[in-house]
Amino acid sequence: IIRDIILYYIISLIFIINFFNNIYDYIIILRRKTMKKESGINFFEKFLTVWVILCMIGGILIGRYLPQIPTALGRLEYANISMPIAILIWLIIYPMMIKIDFKSIVNATKNLKGLTITTSINWLIKPFTMYALAVLFLKVIFSDLIPSELADEYITGAVLLGAAPCTAMVFVWSKLTKGDAAYTLVQVAVNDLILLVAFVPIVGLLLGVSNVTVPYTTLFLSIVLFVVTPLIAAGITRKVVIANKGLDYLENTFIKKFDKSTMTGLLLTLIIIFSFQGDKLITNPLDIALIAVPLTIQTFLIFIVAYIWAKKWGMPHEVASPAAMIGASNFFELAVAVAISLFGIDSGVTLATVVGLLVEVPVMLILVKISNSTRKYFKTEVKTA
Repeated sequence: IIRDIILYYIISLIFIINFFNNIYDYIIILRRKTMKKESGINFFEKFLTVWVILCMIGGILIGRYLPQIPTALGRLEYANISMPIAILIWLIIYPMMIKIDFKSIVNATKNLKGLTITTSINWLIKPFTMYALAVLFLKVIFSDLIPSELADEYITGAVLLGAAPCTAMVFVWSKLTKGDAAYTLVQVAVNDLILLVAFVPIVGLLLGVSNVTVPYTTLFLSIVLFVVTPLIAAGITRKVVIANKGLDYLENTFIKKFDKSTMTGLLLTLIIIFSFQGDKLITNPLDIALIAVPLTIQTFLIFIVAYIWAKKWGMPHEVASPAAMIGASNFFELAVAVAISLFGIDSGVTLATVVGLLVEVPVMLILVKISNSTRKYFKTEVKTA
């Protein structure tokens, strides 16, 4: 009965958040000079917040009342990566990759300002601000609510998240903010290369842990699934379609056929994720809420710093937005895998990494709205440094 009551209040809170979010959307609409349909925004994107909330609730209810479904899907996992989720994320990324040609990738590598921002934020700022915020809230401000040893575990989980910039979902946030697809790909590739050598020493430095090991199977499989495979498949598709139908057909007809796939993939991913983790929301509501505080502040902080930095450097919005999004978002598959391998699936460390996953999508959607609403303050032309 107590669990059902907690579930009721969680769902009620989600609806309240959704209510105020929709009020915000309505105010924005009223402030527009015209009521014409915004270019590039389809039905699913326009009411994305509503669909996300419904999918989160649906996932929680499935995990609570139909546990056999996430149990069955959980068996389809390799190297801590869920294959169903991997397929859905691939469905999200593939259409975006089709828009990329190799010339644009070469040009994107010349955008040294954007790459400087994202690498500096991800590796010189983000891990350390995450550690500072986690200690401040979990060891100081919430010290009366969380036992000291458990707080240390939560801090460790937060650091694992902070030291792992996003690989897959950043493509989603880039698409929703009309980011430069080629630049997004290049910055993901650059950060993945840095991740190979920087993750272990940064985590070891912050936590004083010497036995941190990177699950390279998880890391390399993620790169293959979320970067290499969709890029090759999209490149072949692009070449074949252009050869048979022409570039105009590709850009104005073929690509538009995939408009709904990104939203569908994202929403189904949310249902699966929350069906897996919904029980943790019910059994650990207070701890999850407390862990979410520094993680949420960190996400906003990193985005704002990178976004303003890009603005000061005169970066176009299609580069500034994905440059800020990659640091704000996290490589949660890697963080969860390291937490489980080092500390166990039932540890506070693992719970903290899972909370990072649970709060990421709602918070990142808010950042998407902020990015889109401030687009007019940025340049529109892509200029390489």
